[in-house]
Order: sequence, then structure tokens, then C-alpha cells
Amino acid sequence: MTTTQSVSIPGLIDIKATEVKAPPAWAVMERQLITLMEESAHIVVRKYAERGGTWLWSDDLDDYYERSHNWCLLYAMGADESLVDMALEKWNATTRLFDDRAKNRANSLDYYHGTTPNKLKHNIHNEYYSLANPGDAEWHHMGEGNMAFYDFGVADPTISENVRRARRFAAMFIGEDPEAPNWDPKHKLIRSPMNSSQGPWHDAELHEVMSYLQGGQASAPGWTPKPMGPRASLYPVVKELEPNWWEDPKRADEIVRLFDKVVLNGDSAANLAATGLVTNAYLYTGEEKYKRWVLEYVEAWMDRIRQNNGIVPDNIGPTGKPGENRDGVWWGGVYGWNTGYGYSHIFHSLAVASECALLLTGDFGYLELLRSQIKMLLDNSFTREDGHLLAPVRVTPEGWDKATFAPLRIYEPVHLYHASMSKEDYEIIARLREGDRERDWNEEQLDPPRAAWNSEYSRFQYYDGKNPNWPEKILRAEYQRVLDTHHRIEADTSDVWQVIADNQEPVNPVFTNVLTQVMLGSPRSMYHGGLLRATVRYYDSDRVRPGLPLDVAALVDRLAPDGVGIQLVNLSRRETRNLIVQAGAFGEHQFTDLRFQEEHPADTGESAGQWLRRQEWPRTRTDRVVPLDSKYFAVELPPSTSIRVEAGMKRFVNDPSYAFPWHGDKIPAPFQ
Repeated sequence: MTTTQSVSIPGLIDIKATEVKAPPAWAVMERQLITLMEESAHIVVRKYAERGGTWLWSDDLDDYYERSHNWCLLYAMGADESLVDMALEKWNATTRLFDDRAKNRANSLDYYHGTTPNKLKHNIHNEYYSLANPGDAEWHHMGEGNMAFYDFGVADPTISENVRRARRFAAMFIGEDPEAPNWDPKHKLIRSPMNSSQGPWHDAELHEVMSYLQGGQASAPGWTPKPMGPRASLYPVVKELEPNWWEDPKRADEIVRLFDKVVLNGDSAANLAATGLVTNAYLYTGEEKYKRWVLEYVEAWMDRIRQNNGIVPDNIGPTGKPGENRDGVWWGGVYGWNTGYGYSHIFHSLAVASECALLLTGDFGYLELLRSQIKMLLDNSFTREDGHLLAPVRVTPEGWDKATFAPLRIYEPVHLYHASMSKEDYEIIARLREGDRERDWNEEQLDPPRAAWNSEYSRFQYYDGKNPNWPEKILRAEYQRVLDTHHRIEADTSDVWQVIADNQEPVNPVFTNVLTQVMLGSPRSMYHGGLLRATVRYYDSDRVRPGLPLDVAALVDRLAPDGVGIQLVNLSRRETRNLIVQAGAFGEHQFTDLRFQEEHPADTGESAGQWLRRQEWPRTRTDRVVPLDSKYFAVELPPSTSIRVEAGMKRFVNDPSYAFPWHGDKIPAPFQ
């Protein structure tokens, strides 16, 4: 948090901006965007939440956490610290609301989700997801809900309560919590696709089995079953389900028992997102056991891919074999390859796990977990007559489902390339671009505030030298979106009782995807459980807090395997601003040198009066090279100055940590 103490970091290299110039349009837009989102977040809280923090709304647990999932990240970029206070308030209020104690908001248990009647389920136990609502206890939804929790460490890692939570939540998955026996240390697997603070889900009820096997909510009026497979399948143990099988008690019991054995008794590739939760504990503590668990689990899945002829299986049996519960068939699991969700859910988790393993070790070999599967899809792709590239996303008993072939999205490939910065991974994206006959890659396309990747196309073009005005264009488009959202919120005249009756999801007016791209030089976090990605981060050394100082804007204008280009602009005409630049989101990189220009008035021999009357002031520029061997450097920005720095960089060579530059070797969190 902000303090009045000064920063003292031994050996910190300090450079000074000397060029006085009008700020570029992107810099002005960036600061205006941050300010507008700050204001909008406060209005949303006043209109759509109780003073104690609870949203005036009922829905699934993860959706509650998501309302403010990126407020701490915006603070860590330079927004007001009140966003951290509001984010903590909302997270704690949500955790209290869904706690499984008795008589907890009993008057709001019943609600409608669209036209479907629903109940708010108290599915928090020991402050983490329980089995009261198993649909929330799988890693697509838990990953979404955890995003807010992870960024508490980015904003302020000294909150002792969150450090203890990080340890406790990780313990549920690494075998240290006897109440949550999710981990099988012998076979290196998580014991069910649904796993929680109460352990794995191994005992489904009939209506849950009906919903997973045949879609929708079987308990809802007018439910219409679909053919087996919308969320999970029993194939090949049961190849087809007969109509109305649930009406025969004997058959219903048989199918439920098969579901428990075939679907729930074993690991799922989507569980790889648990590596984010465990890595989060490592970033707080540096304890080796968290790193060891992540690597054991990732390596186990890399071995399963090899066992399965290069394809990641979506189901693993209780002794660690692909397809063990279904006669060797590697697909058919919960949200697996046979569903319409499988490609998305599986690839999110592959990316999260690859990034965590690389972050913890500096070993680029772990990226093969993700790279191998992207290449596998490309190897099975085909090109239409017009040159458009289509890849498989779903499998059936007959093989890859030709009817569902689709363009391979850029989301995971850009994460892979940002991690490796290798020519091999650049070529993957170049191939996608060459095979895309339907999209203008230079067009600024924005996404919903959560899972988002459409803006990555134009970002890739910018760093590839093909979209030079991208920073201003994308920031302007983002500002317009936030402005529209802000005005919609202001125009809502509903009182508290109308808000409750309408039960509409409160809008989140904080959009950090574009700021992450522009300021930090990276794709946004993998939304379903990924940790912050950043080529560089910034700290305000005057106010001793994370984020850019007041009036300062930043742009990463070049990315390379061994360096980064950074522009810093002070928009204040009166105040000098001081900041620290960090290599990587968690100090995982190391700066090797700084290259920049110093500008001074030229010595013309003229008197001051003659010199001031010139239309243009003559200046001299001197190239400077400063050797550096540190994860930090400091910059002084006098009023109205700018500087562009080319920083040499060695990537993934430092032990990562949530620690701030002035924390030293240990995060000063009390009460541990």
C-alpha cells in the first residue's frame, strides 16, 4: 500500500529523462482510461452492492468473485488504492455469503437465472469451493473465481490473511489437508474432475448425472435431454442412452454408479489449472514444496501425452492410465474432447501449467506441454479451397469431427510465444495469420471483460511491424467502451429493491486487457486460473507502492528474446515523478544494460535573448549505454519529459516472488 517512507534499494541504477516534448496521444488516452475506470468502479459499488460488500444479486459463486476480479490489477498499474480496499471488501463479503454455516442470507436463496428457477448454494467451506455445488468445483470455474485472489498478491503481498489463505488453499491440492484428499501422491493425479475443500466429487445424484450426460438442468421445468455428451460421456461403456432411462429405478441406479466410476473417478486435463493456485503459494513463500508439486504434476501430464500418442487425454483413471475407466478411450471426460467445451477448457489449463512450470524453473522445455498440443491440432487441420485454415476441436467415435473444425484461436499461441519468444512459436502464429481469410488482423477488436483474445491479433501485428498506430487506436477503442459502460451505469435509475428483483449481473467497468498489452508488454492472464504475465512492471518510488506514478504513462514498444523497448512519459507540467521498472511480473527476468538518449540545449554561442527567439531550439542528443545486472532500474521524469529505453534482458533467470523491490529477500507479512 501507499506509504510516506522513501525507497532504499542498494545498488539501484537511476537514469533521468531529459527530452521535453508534447505527450503522444496514446499517453494521454492511457491516463484518462485509468481515471475513468477508477470512477466507474466506485459508482458500481454504490449502486449494486450493500455497504458490507455483498452484491445485490444471486448467481454462482465464481461469478460473484469475477465482478471485481481485476480491480487489484488496475491498482497495480497505477490506479487509486481504494480499488484494493473495494476488491478485498467484495472478496471477503462473497466468501462470507457463500459460507456453509447455517442461516446465511436465507431470504435470497431462490432466484431466476433467465427463465430458469435457481437456488443460491452455500458452497464455500474453509473459505474455498466445496461440494455443495459440484459444478463450481472444477477448474474452469474455480480458475475464473481465483483470478481476484491471485491479484491480491500483485497489489499487496503483505496482507497476512491472504498469505495464510494461499498456504491453506494450496494444501488442499498437494496432499497436506486431510479434509480435502484431492491428491494421489503415488500416481501423481488429482482424484476427480471436481475437487474441493472437501475433497474429490465421487458421489453424484441422479439429476446431476442427467445434466452432465444430456445437457441443461435436468431439475428445471421443461428440461429437454440431448444425445449423450454435452458435458460428459460414458462411451464406450455405454454407447447410447435409451430414452427416459431415468424413469427405470434399476437403470437409473446403474447409470449413476457408472457415472461415478467412469467419469468422476480419476484425473482431468483441466485440473492442470491447479498449478496456478499452488504457484500462487510459492510466490508468497518461496517454499520448495510448492515448486516440487507443480513440476511433478506437469511432468506426469507430459508423460500421459506421450503414452497417448501425442494427444492430451481428457480422462485419466485412478492408477494414472489414459482412458483407464473406459477401455482405453482417451476422450469422453467432463468438459473433454467430445464436448463443445473441451478444446477451450483443456487448452486454458495447458497454458496455465506451462507458464507456471517455466516461471518456477526457467526451463523452456515445459512449454512443450502446450506447444505439442497446438502443433497436434495444426497437424490434423485442413485448408479450405479459399486458403482458410481450420483445425479440429472435437472428437467422436469416428475420429475428429469434421463438422466442428474451426479456426485455431490465437489465445494460447500468443501466450506460448510471449513465454518463449522463439522463432518456432512465432512461425505458429504466422501460419495462423497466413491461413486466416476472414479476419483483418490490424482491426481493433475488443472482447468481453473476462475470457478475451480478439485484441491479441492487432497486438501481434504491432510488434511484428505491421500495425504502427496500434497503441493509440486500441486505447481509444477501450476508452470508448469504458465510457459507454460508465454512462449505462449512470443512466440506471433502479432502486435497491428493483436491482434485487431484476437480478442482473452487475457490470464490471474495469477493463485491464488492453492496459496489460500496452503497459506491461504481454497478453492478459489466462483468464481461467492464470497468473499475471508481464514483460515489465512499474513501481512508484515516491509513494512507495506498485503502479505508475501519477501523470505517468508507459508503452512497451518492442519485444525481443533478449530485450524490451519502453517509452515513459510524464504528463505533469509541474511535478517530477520517480519510478522503478521491474523485469517481469514477479522479478523473474534480469536487465543486462540500458540504452537511451540524453538531450541538452546546443551551445550556439548566442545570448539568452537570441536563443529564446528561435522558432526551434537547437538540441544535442547523446547516446548512453549503462551496464546493468539487476531486476530493477529507476527513472526520474522531470515535468513534461519523456524517455525511451532499450533494456537488454535475460529471461526467466530469477526466482519469482510477489515481493516488491524494497522488500528485500522476504515479504514482510506479519502473523505467519
